[in-house]
Amino acid sequence: MSIYKLKSSFQAILRPLVGRLAASGVTANQVTVGAALVSVAIGALLLVQPLPGLFALVPLWMFLRMAFNAVDGMLAREHGQQSALGGYLNEITDVVSDAALYIPFALVAPFSLPWIATIVFLSVLTEFAGVLGVAHGKERNYEGPMGKSDRALLFGAIGLLVAMFDTLPEWMWHLQPMACVLLIWTVVNRVRTGLPDRDTSDI
Repeated sequence: MSIYKLKSSFQAILRPLVGRLAASGVTANQVTVGAALVSVAIGALLLVQPLPGLFALVPLWMFLRMAFNAVDGMLAREHGQQSALGGYLNEITDVVSDAALYIPFALVAPFSLPWIATIVFLSVLTEFAGVLGVAHGKERNYEGPMGKSDRALLFGAIGLLVAMFDTLPEWMWHLQPMACVLLIWTVVNRVRTGLPDRDTSDI
């Protein structure tokens, strides 16, 4: 299961807006790059000024970023804007944005840089595993349980708690290894799903 399964309903809500954006000349690549720049800017701000109240930007932007991601995909698919460059930008900016938004949490006790860095690495690995399916004749894979949307919910919720209470309870340290286990599980799921049917029995 993954929150990604709700994407089609989210897209239906955004479709009228996407039509207006396309009519006004907005391109999918512009939306993709714009969302990445905002993510990096928020991450940099939180690293320079890790004030608890500023972490409220994370849940707000995580929601808006999901909307941006849906919009750029719909502009590409439904308005004839698909391109090889767009495919590269979509994958590269996603992992850059994730890293930029996750790393500041290393400054929030009881989290630590080694664990957050591991989460960033495994997050990149999940997306790498997802896109490799295309090289083997399958579709881009979005299997969970800790895909991009699920991570957005997790870090958005943590950011909201930081903004509301300034500090986090010590037991939340355990969220780090739990997230790592779920990310590894996600990598395995994506590899299994991306393999040709005759090879799945090998795992």
